[in-house]
Amino acid sequence: MPSTPRPLRRLGFLTIGLFDGADPGRGHESTLEIIELGERLGFDSAWVRHRHLQYGISSPVAVLAAASQRTSRIELGTAVIPLGWENPLRLAEDLATVDLLSGGRLNPGVSVGPPMHYEQVREALYPDTADVEDFSYERVRRLLDFVRGKPATDFSGVEGFEVFSDIVQPHSPGLGQRLWYGGGSLGSARWAGEHGMNFLTSSVVRAVEPEGPHDFAEIQRSHIREFRAHHPDGEAARVSQGLVVIPTDSATPEQRAKYEAYAAKRLPRTTTPQGPARLLFAPDIVGTSAEIVEQLHAHAGFREVDEVAFALPFTFEHEDYVQILTDMATHLGPALGWRPGAAA
Repeated sequence: MPSTPRPLRRLGFLTIGLFDGADPGRGHESTLEIIELGERLGFDSAWVRHRHLQYGISSPVAVLAAASQRTSRIELGTAVIPLGWENPLRLAEDLATVDLLSGGRLNPGVSVGPPMHYEQVREALYPDTADVEDFSYERVRRLLDFVRGKPATDFSGVEGFEVFSDIVQPHSPGLGQRLWYGGGSLGSARWAGEHGMNFLTSSVVRAVEPEGPHDFAEIQRSHIREFRAHHPDGEAARVSQGLVVIPTDSATPEQRAKYEAYAAKRLPRTTTPQGPARLLFAPDIVGTSAEIVEQLHAHAGFREVDEVAFALPFTFEHEDYVQILTDMATHLGPALGWRPGAAA
């Protein structure tokens, strides 16, 4: 039987941070302004996507470092950093630094696998080691160990006038409990649970069965339950859902038409698994807050969670994001049982 919908405890949002290649500074500033707005509206968290060799945020840790100095309360997350592009030790240093600068508000989300278009970027990314790089969960385990304070070297002590540590510095003690894995399969959900991570589940899952029917919500629910079944905290283990949700309560007629056209254009990809990886996409949810609540309460995946990071659409204007976030905080969130500060 479906579980009873839980009152929403944490309300967050996710942005890709698009920018114009001719004026990238303005796009990054827009992202920071959106995060500042999220804090003023009472959101519990703001998350940024990660894009390489595209016109979106390529350095989320740097962007969140800036955001940490322009906000004081809202949690700041990455959804997600693809570790195939990263050195886990160096990333651990950056994450700990930003976590300390933010006062312990960083929520790093990561994933594994070869970088997108690896054959085209391998020579630029790993010119000497492209054939031997390990893109498995081992890369996440290394990051976890470094962030959680396990030794990175067998050397420490004083050498001349310099003092060396055997663990990553700076060390931020609470950060190891705020690491998230962005997964879309039963295997990734299980691995994240076994390693005590939090779990980010988005609008994409991997379809297992070659034949239908393919029910996105049921697949997502199975991932959440698999994660909690293998996590030390069981039912209390944290899961955040990231569907594309667009409330229209205060939208103009022109905005509503744009939002509906955006969702309609993306709808065909939700009917069958896409590509060799058999990815299944969730339909975007567009409507008034009352209409969205009805759909979410019927969604098997949503019924398992009490925190969300609703994804903002990719290609809208700054003013559209202001309207969407304002409606989320003032209409949709309260209708789902959320209130500002409830997660504190």
